[in-house]
Amino acid sequence: MHYQYRGQKSFIKKHQWILLLLPLLLIVAGAYLLILLFSLRLQTTSLGFLVGATKVQATSPDGQDYIVIPKINAKVAIVTGDSEAILSKGAWHRFPEHGDPTKGGNFIVAAHRFYLGLTPQLTRARSPFYNLDKLKPGDPITVLYKGKTYTYHVTRSYSVAPTSTEIEDASSDTKLTLYTCTLKGSADGRVVVEAAPAN
Repeated sequence: MHYQYRGQKSFIKKHQWILLLLPLLLIVAGAYLLILLFSLRLQTTSLGFLVGATKVQATSPDGQDYIVIPKINAKVAIVTGDSEAILSKGAWHRFPEHGDPTKGGNFIVAAHRFYLGLTPQLTRARSPFYNLDKLKPGDPITVLYKGKTYTYHVTRSYSVAPTSTEIEDASSDTKLTLYTCTLKGSADGRVVVEAAPAN
């Protein structure tokens, strides 16, 4: 019994550096997680050229369709497909048959609110709609779509339950509907922003 106690003491002494390093690693990991979260709250990002922008070039040099939201400093690619896995590539154009900027109707776009990346830049890129709830009526949204530029202005911002699918209904009115989950997750509900074409 005495030998076992001495062996345990010897083991602790040999591996003491692990016991000291573990809390330090946890503190560093926690601090880095806070940096990643804080980076999403900042309006100034690598897309700093959007801040205060009133005009956006008419076409995208890479031929990709984009949504540009200066107030929340977001420029996100518009992608289509039939799987939520597509959200990792940009903002998902939901139900294209319900509308788009060229034919009118309800142009529905969904994107991630929060998706953790390894760096602040990657976290911001994967969380394009993190600050969507900060949009207010009158805020401009620019859509680069099929080589043309379309400007919208926010008309309303609200939250719905996760089961509220009417936000994706077809509409005779021309509008842009952006949505994402709340910060508590998709089971909690969605943040929705509607915008109308600028006159």
